[in-house]
Amino acid sequence: MAGGGIAPSSGRKQYPGKLTARVLITCIVAATGGLIFGYDLGVSGGVTSMDSFLKQFFPAVYQKESSIKPSDDQYCKFDSQTLTLFTSSLYLAALVACIFASTITRVCGRRLTMILGGVLFLAGALVNAFANAVWMLYVGRLLLGFGIGCANQSVPIYVSETAPSKYRGALNMMFQLSITIGILAAGVLNYFFAEIKGGGGWRLSLGGAAVPAIIIIVGALFLPDTPNSLVERGRHEEAKAQLLKLRGVPNVDEEFNDLVAASEASKLVKHPWVSLLSRKYRPQLVFAIGIPAFQQLTGMNVITFYAPVLFKTMGFGSKASLMSAVITNLVNALATFVSILTVDKVGRRKLFLQGGCQMLLMQVAVGIAMAVKFGVSGNPGKLTLGFAVPLVLLICVYVAGFAWSWGPLGWLVPSEIFPLEVRSAAQAINVSVNMIFTFAIAQVFTAMLCHMKFGLFFFFSVCVVVMSIFIYKLLPETKGVPIEEMHTVWENHPYWRKYVVKDEGIAMGKGKGGQSA
Repeated sequence: MAGGGIAPSSGRKQYPGKLTARVLITCIVAATGGLIFGYDLGVSGGVTSMDSFLKQFFPAVYQKESSIKPSDDQYCKFDSQTLTLFTSSLYLAALVACIFASTITRVCGRRLTMILGGVLFLAGALVNAFANAVWMLYVGRLLLGFGIGCANQSVPIYVSETAPSKYRGALNMMFQLSITIGILAAGVLNYFFAEIKGGGGWRLSLGGAAVPAIIIIVGALFLPDTPNSLVERGRHEEAKAQLLKLRGVPNVDEEFNDLVAASEASKLVKHPWVSLLSRKYRPQLVFAIGIPAFQQLTGMNVITFYAPVLFKTMGFGSKASLMSAVITNLVNALATFVSILTVDKVGRRKLFLQGGCQMLLMQVAVGIAMAVKFGVSGNPGKLTLGFAVPLVLLICVYVAGFAWSWGPLGWLVPSEIFPLEVRSAAQAINVSVNMIFTFAIAQVFTAMLCHMKFGLFFFFSVCVVVMSIFIYKLLPETKGVPIEEMHTVWENHPYWRKYVVKDEGIAMGKGKGGQSA
C-alpha cells in the first residue's frame, strides 16, 4: 500500500478470543470516562453565550456584545482573552494532571486513575455551580481539568488493553462516542437552561457536569483492572484469571505469556520518559505528538467550544445559535457510529484520509460562504434562511467527517501503538500535546476570528492538507494487530523499519528469546 500501509495478516499472531458480554460491558463502562470530557467541551461555549452569565462575571464582554449593531463588524464581538481563559484554563490543568496520572496509572492501575479523575471532576462541577466570583469559576475549571487529565490518560489505555485485537478499534471508539454524547447532552441542556427566568440557567449547566462524574466514579468502582496492568504489578494469577474471563476461551496461554514477556522487558526500562527519546521509540513518539496536535488543528474544537458563539457571530439569534449547536452535536454523535462499525473492517488509514478530504472541502466551502456574506468588514447585512440553512448543513457535513475519522482515531491509534514499557508515559505525552493544542485553540480562537475573519477557515483547511499527507506517508495500518505484537507494523514499514534496531539485546517491542513484548 502506498504510504506504508500493510495488511494485518502478514504473519502476525492472532490470539483466540470472542467478543464476550464481559468485554463489551467492561469497555462500555470504562468508556463512559469520555462523558466528562465531552460534557465540558459542549457546555462552556453555551454558557459563555448566555447573557446572564456574561452580565455577572464578564460585564465588559456583555456590554460590547449588546452594543454591536447588525451593521457592525460581527467578527470581533466576542474577542476577549479573559472570557476565553474561562474555557481554556481547564486544559492547562489537564496537561499537568495527565503527567502525574501516568505514574498513578503504571503503579496503581488504570482503574484507580479513572476513579480519581471522576472525583476531581465532581469537585470542579460543584465549585462552578455555586460560584459567585470569577476566581471560583477558575478554581472549578482547574479541578475539572485535573479530572479530565486523569480520565483521558487512563481510559483509552484501559479499553485498548481489555479488548480483543480484532474488536479493539470499535470498542476503543466507545470513548469517543461517550465524548460526543457528553457534548450533545451539554448542548441540549444549555438550550433549555438558557430559557430559565431569573438567569440562573448557567448554574444548572455547569453543575450538570456532576452527573457524568458520578457515572464514571460508580462505574469504575465495579471494573476489574486490565490483565496488562495486573501483570505489570506482579499479580500474575489474577491477571490470567481475568484474561480467561475476558476472552471466553479455555486457553489464553499464548497471549498471557506474551503479556508476561512484555512486562519483563518493561522492567528493564528504568526511566520510560527518557527511553521515549531513544531511536527505537521514534515512530511512537512522532505519532504521540503528531496525531493529537493535528486533531486539534482540524478546527473541530472551534465548533465544539464556541458553536453558539460562532453561530451568533454569523448573525443567528441567541436561541437559534444554541439550537444550531445542538444540531451539529447530534450529527457528531450519530456519525461516530459509522466509525465504530467500519474501523476494524476499513482500517484506520482509510478513515483518516477520507475524513480529511471531507473536512477540507467543507472548510473551504464555509470560508467562501463567509467571504461572500461577511466580506472583510464583517457586516453581513440581512441574514436569510437561504444563507443560514446551507451554512449549518456545510458545518454538519464537516462535523460528520471529523466524527468518523480524526475524532475517534485521534484517541484510538496512540493508545494501541505503544509498547508496555513506555505505554503510560507515551499516553501522557499524547494527552499533554492534545491539551496544549486544545488550550491554544480555545484561548486564541476569538482573536483569530477577529483578525483573520473568514480566512480562519482557510487556515484550518491548510492544516487538514498537511495532516492528511502526514498520515498517508507515515502511518502504517494497525487494524487487527494484537497490541503486544504492534512492533511488526514498524518492522514492515518502508520508512520506520530503519528505526527498529536491536538495543542492548532487546529488539524494539520484543523480550528475550524473541517473545513478543
